[in-house]
Amino acid sequence: MAELLLGNVEESVSDDEINAFLQKYGFPPYDNIQRVAGAGSRPAALLHYANVTDEVLRMLQPRVHNMFWNNRTISVQVLPVHEAD
Repeated sequence: MAELLLGNVEESVSDDEINAFLQKYGFPPYDNIQRVAGAGSRPAALLHYANVTDEVLRMLQPRVHNMFWNNRTISVQVLPVHEAD
């Protein structure tokens, strides 16, 4: 399982728009999305991928990191995998 954090995503952007944007740049479809309220002006979306490794997301990350999309410059981070104890 891997997770991708898209920072500075406008709250009005739909989940389908996020999915279409990422797929346009070669990302696989995500399995689940969680919206994260920002401290005022930087809301985010946390994407969960059940059958994708973090290595795959790290290879794709540079394609969209710091891209200007929907009137904002988005940041994209691959989060480390958390193993259950």
